[in-house]
Amino acid sequence: MMKKRSRTDLDQAVVNVCKRELGQLSTRDFAHRLAASEDLVLRLEIHKKLEKHEGCVNTLSFNSDGDVLISGSDDLRVILWDWETGRVKLSFNSGHRNNVFQAKFMPFSDDRTIVTCAADGEIRQAQILEGGEVKTILLGKHEDSRVHKLAIEPGSPHIFYSCGEDGVVQHFDLRTRSATELFTCRSINDPRNFQPYVHLNAIAIDPRNPNLFAVGGMDEFARLYDIRKYSWDGSSDFGQPADYFCPQHLIGNGDTGITGLSFSDQSELLVSYNNEFIYLFTRDMGLGNPPFPSFSPPISMGSDTSEFEPGSIASSSSMDVDGKNFAQAYKGHRNRETVKGVSFFGPGCEYVSSGSDCGRIFIWKKRGGELIRVMEADRDVVNCTEPHPHTMALASSGIESDIKIWTPKAIERATLPTNIGQVLMRDCYWFGMSDYNDNDYFSDDEDDDGSEDSDDVDIDEDSDDADIDDDSDDDCSDDGETKG
Repeated sequence: MMKKRSRTDLDQAVVNVCKRELGQLSTRDFAHRLAASEDLVLRLEIHKKLEKHEGCVNTLSFNSDGDVLISGSDDLRVILWDWETGRVKLSFNSGHRNNVFQAKFMPFSDDRTIVTCAADGEIRQAQILEGGEVKTILLGKHEDSRVHKLAIEPGSPHIFYSCGEDGVVQHFDLRTRSATELFTCRSINDPRNFQPYVHLNAIAIDPRNPNLFAVGGMDEFARLYDIRKYSWDGSSDFGQPADYFCPQHLIGNGDTGITGLSFSDQSELLVSYNNEFIYLFTRDMGLGNPPFPSFSPPISMGSDTSEFEPGSIASSSSMDVDGKNFAQAYKGHRNRETVKGVSFFGPGCEYVSSGSDCGRIFIWKKRGGELIRVMEADRDVVNCTEPHPHTMALASSGIESDIKIWTPKAIERATLPTNIGQVLMRDCYWFGMSDYNDNDYFSDDEDDDGSEDSDDVDIDEDSDDADIDDDSDDDCSDDGETKG
């Protein structure tokens, strides 16, 4: 049976109020602690449904102020939303000839410069002109390859990167409107690999050091690169990563790949695997260059976690008795049917969020990996969970054509059903994933007594298996959690 949640968070909130009144806690620190409160996560519920797209919504992103949400869809349109009111501010044709996979505002462009990528392999720029007219131009292309993700250099109105299923990573500079092919991500010399390159699904830049970026695709390794090692005259071989990251037990596993990457504000790297879990890495967890199956997990840089910032990987990962530092795993969701992203959530990246094949949103505590929310979002697969840049709000989308906005406005706190393990395992079997064991997916404190519970999450057994190309206009079901 699920353990009852303690009153620690509520008690700490009262203490913080007292400290603020006594001048022992600054207004800024008080606001930060309040915004990161688990209580707000437990009160998330649907604020608005944004319904104008006519196909799967594959990408969501907020502007820097957080008042505008941008979305892209299989309908080839890009829409800018006033998400608080649900009003469409602007809708335009992307210029792409196939499903739009990503759309992002460029920083310091007054929200008038947008870059997009799509299943047609193109990378395009959309410029919003006076009067609302939109001009789109082609910046570059990955030949015969879908392009899932772009990565914008933090704070730069000009620089961004793309990665494609052709294994190519490109660098773009809007000042010259030119694309530079940096390298092709090569497969590690392994007889399992029939192709010389890795199909890339994800790319992310470290916000604390924009010289570093990571890519991930259809093998088990997340690769870290340092752009400072690239020679722009083409004289260097930049295709060799600075480091590799992979859970030790997945090295040599040909049945998994990476669908999503995200860096935290503390330079932690979050990696989402299909047919597996989500893992959190720090720089000292790198496998070296190149990695081999015989590599042992790296030793932590220090056994005294007081030397690290709160929330750093050293304090959020698990260690064995030998002091070896292992990546924190986040378990329970299903990532098999589509290319799913993964996100940090909270003002200090205190939480981890992901969509799932079962149509739910999962939220874990970053430190310790405890699953604290499972929210019914769609009848089909949820691919995107996009955190608001400043507040505890979340946007989600997937196979369905609408977007859900989640804000902490529920009167009562949600709790996980006591038999959440049974419910999720039932989905596991329904989606044809019967080779998984629930003991692999839940920590020891999420014990299941096998009893029936009236608070069980509803499962619609009449729905078809999710497919990435399906369009569904069904409304989402009610939040499948108990409140109290």
